[in-house]
Amino acid sequence: MGFPHKSHPKETVVLSQYFGDADARTYKGWTKRGGYEALARALKTDPVAVTDIVKESGLRGRGGAGFPTGLKWSFMPKEKKRPHYLCVNADESEPGTFKDREIMRWTPHALLEGTAIAAHAIRAEVAYIYIRGEFTEPWTIMEQALAEANAAGVFGTIKVYLHRGAGAYICGEETALMNSIEGKRGNPRIKPPFPAAAGLFGLPTTINNVETLAAVPHILTRGAAWYRSLCLSNPKSTGTKLFSVCGHVQRPGNYEVTLGFPLKDLIYDMCGGPPTGRTLKACIPGGSSVPILTREETESCLLDYEGVVERGSMLGSGGVIVFDDSADMVYQIMRLAKFYAHESCAQCTQCREGTAWTTKILERILAGQGKPKDLDLLLDLSENMTGKTICVLSDSCAAPVVSGIKKFRAEFEAYLAGKRQPVMVG
Repeated sequence: MGFPHKSHPKETVVLSQYFGDADARTYKGWTKRGGYEALARALKTDPVAVTDIVKESGLRGRGGAGFPTGLKWSFMPKEKKRPHYLCVNADESEPGTFKDREIMRWTPHALLEGTAIAAHAIRAEVAYIYIRGEFTEPWTIMEQALAEANAAGVFGTIKVYLHRGAGAYICGEETALMNSIEGKRGNPRIKPPFPAAAGLFGLPTTINNVETLAAVPHILTRGAAWYRSLCLSNPKSTGTKLFSVCGHVQRPGNYEVTLGFPLKDLIYDMCGGPPTGRTLKACIPGGSSVPILTREETESCLLDYEGVVERGSMLGSGGVIVFDDSADMVYQIMRLAKFYAHESCAQCTQCREGTAWTTKILERILAGQGKPKDLDLLLDLSENMTGKTICVLSDSCAAPVVSGIKKFRAEFEAYLAGKRQPVMVG
């Protein structure tokens, strides 16, 4: 039956308002709560005007890149000589991130409504919602919601399909996602051409994240100025953001705050801080593919796109991974590198060889068999893996390695000097 969503007093509840409310999952329950009013308004508005409203709101992509949503929509051709497509990225493969699945799980019609509005704005006849294969409950709920929406005729002439992925991290990358929908191996494509020019099936395509599209109906009903007013620091970062907090905290979960909210308050006030008797050591603020922050950087960081960059990391997907003073940072970084080595599509040499080599060196260090030059070798490897591949998977492996060595070098050196008990990794 679900449970009432109990928000923290410091949260700004917009997208998560009906989390835990099982009745909101249904078409009838959603319309009772004002659902699909935004779509009705959008369909009476010229597509360019809808795009301009979203552009004026300042909404930026919530999947990781933070690219302005309205600007992305404006790249789509205005002419109708060729079919247009919309792809919804519901793969959510970034470790530490678990907010998109909750949107689909509790408010599936919010995503469907946002999808329909976006399709109208970019003149798309067809939309594909690409859902990660492991999301069994969200898939079932989305199937039911889509059937209800189709029965109610809310999409008009727009065709919306659910497409099930098979658990590949790389298919969260937009061009690999399109290849997967086409039935090909999920390898990223070289850009240009960009999707707006030649995307799905070689036709104009826009790709948006679940959380991004779920915010669109609120912008249409409440206005761009309202959304822009949700800003605590930098005017370039507007609206609310769902942050998935896990790791060494007492109350892990999804929390929705206005951008610019202090990361320190999220960890200590909302999540209860580290377990009793422990202290904060480090934090990854935007999913496993971004640089690690020290305790000092974490406690002075504002959660907006610019604020996190100022502290040396990225907002990314909003997956906040917290480490207390019991964490072995060498081991944790090895686990991240091993994940990326396993998930590499092997298309680029720097990624295929670099992620595997990085993992082997880190495992060697943990086993007490490290060599004095291993840290320099890891940094050199990371340099050759960054910015030199088709997608950023190898960059994602390098980011925690480089930041980890720079900020927690003493822990690496302790293994190299034989001052720490070796860890055998199977």
